[in-house]
Amino acid sequence: MVSMNPSLPAVLAGPVLRRLESQRLAIWLVGSRPLSPQFVLPGLPIEPLQRCQRVAMGRHAFVHLLEVQFDAPLPEDVELEYDLRLDNGLGIADWAPHLLYPGRHLPNFVLRRRVDNLLHGSCRKPHHSAPDGLLCADRLLLESLAPQQRPALLLMTGDQVYADDVAGPTLKAIHGLVECLGLFDEALDGALVDSGEALYRHPAGYYHRADLLPSHEGNEPLRRRFFRGKRKPIFSSSNADNHLVTLAEVMAMYLLVWSPTPWTLISLVMPEGLSAEDQQRYQAEQPLIEDFRDGLDHVARVMAHLPCLMIFDDHDITDDWNLSAQWEQTAYGHPFSRRIIGNALIGYLACQGWGNDPTACSPLIQTLQRLTEDTGQRQLIASLQDSLIEALLRFQSWHYDLPCDPPLRVLDTRTRRWRSERDLKKPSGLLDWEALCELQQTLLDHPSAIIVSPAPIFGVKLIETVQRVFSTLGYPLLVDAENWMAHRGAAQVILNIFRHSRTPGHYVILSGDVHYSFVYEVLIRHRQRSPHLWQVTSSGIKNTFPRRLLDVLDRLNRWLYAPRSPLNGFTQRRAMQVVPRLPSRSKAGERLWNGSGLGQVFFDDEGRPVRVLQLNADASEATEFVRTHRPEH
Repeated sequence: MVSMNPSLPAVLAGPVLRRLESQRLAIWLVGSRPLSPQFVLPGLPIEPLQRCQRVAMGRHAFVHLLEVQFDAPLPEDVELEYDLRLDNGLGIADWAPHLLYPGRHLPNFVLRRRVDNLLHGSCRKPHHSAPDGLLCADRLLLESLAPQQRPALLLMTGDQVYADDVAGPTLKAIHGLVECLGLFDEALDGALVDSGEALYRHPAGYYHRADLLPSHEGNEPLRRRFFRGKRKPIFSSSNADNHLVTLAEVMAMYLLVWSPTPWTLISLVMPEGLSAEDQQRYQAEQPLIEDFRDGLDHVARVMAHLPCLMIFDDHDITDDWNLSAQWEQTAYGHPFSRRIIGNALIGYLACQGWGNDPTACSPLIQTLQRLTEDTGQRQLIASLQDSLIEALLRFQSWHYDLPCDPPLRVLDTRTRRWRSERDLKKPSGLLDWEALCELQQTLLDHPSAIIVSPAPIFGVKLIETVQRVFSTLGYPLLVDAENWMAHRGAAQVILNIFRHSRTPGHYVILSGDVHYSFVYEVLIRHRQRSPHLWQVTSSGIKNTFPRRLLDVLDRLNRWLYAPRSPLNGFTQRRAMQVVPRLPSRSKAGERLWNGSGLGQVFFDDEGRPVRVLQLNADASEATEFVRTHRPEH
């Protein structure tokens, strides 16, 4: 029996446009009760056939995915208004007027004939001091672009949420929402607390969760040397003070980062019992979170107008997720850490993966429905929850393809890793042999392609060298030693794929992760009619790299890896010619752009990027990456 609370808004989050194809559309939303929304395309003779699936996440929280199929292809490059009418007959203009642009009565979308223009970015950390880069997309849509100028996609290439790095006011909002919506509690095995509710009341529940997270003897020397004797958790984030633990916390987090509505249901009044130091920290974080909250009307508006495709990176689950075989053995060998990782994966399934590829995720969703079908329960059944987590950890279809022009391939570089057999401490390859073979088969004989790799395939050599040195010394966790060149086998195979005679003539790699932006053009040395690659990195949406440190690394990289430097011979990509594009606002030859925002890439008819911009979240003039003729090496 579903309990109703008439004081709650019917729709808590969404609609979010997800996968869009010529005869298919997926729409995600969350209601405070089970909904049967009716999808409407006013003025079009196309008859939509719709199927709405629901997953209960609490007494007053239901995730919906509306799959709409059309009996004829949608018109291309035409603005299509749509509506979602609830059981009471009310439409979006009634229950979510913040989703409408000025002078409009309905939201709209455009099915682009080809991908000649897209937006992409990663790393959206709510309490970072930088402005929210998703607001760049809203400003772009406010310009009333012609349908042919509308970005075809918004690609969110990792770290849509930071489950491992949460501000105190955000955690307070999460707990308020958990209570308000009756999000399901759970038993916690192997923890110092026995349930989610006990965790929320625990004195260490705010700013001291690292004391509750599991630890292991293997990182004891690391603690002594680098963490001043403090207990280092399995979860290697240096900011794990408020690490999310329960499924209820994860679900509340997703609602709070994508919708303004849940914020109207909670209070940010400081929790009681904080130390003077923690109170000071809470007060410093609160204005940042309030500023983030105040922009969510516009963020939700963007996600209701642009098709949004996503893929996880580490912070969606936990920092350094699956970095090495040793990390995996330790984390998955403890019931509490396994549950924490599993809960974040359930959240990803319900809020991100399901909309990326509804067909592939369908069996997992059915299992999730069985776990949460009794909305009268207060606590999830632990055995069913653990069974679902086991299925998620075995799942190998998080990657997906979009049959657009050029074709789009989104890589899962987190769960299908090439683990080091000789030394379990060494970083794993970002894709294993089988996944790399699948990628090669996908690319063969295409004249062009777009590849989404959360981490850049061609990164900054000096930074990769520093990561390699720390990995050799046995400390890969200290420097996030996750790059394609860190594992010799994976690096050789991915470079061989690019050198294959039947790979696309033109292909673009879209990446994020690193908290700075750059563009490289890559050619195969000494080959006529060489494939032409572009590494386009945009990061972060709401995050930046330490400015002075990045300036130093950028300068040293230019000196140490100048075109004639012998150091180039020691890199794995020495057979490649890498030409950096310089930011138009570069003052001293910098190649790396440090500022929150969104990347925008324009493609020609052959799939080549003819213009690459970084839209700056501070509303300053866009930065363009300008082509040069000076090879890096």
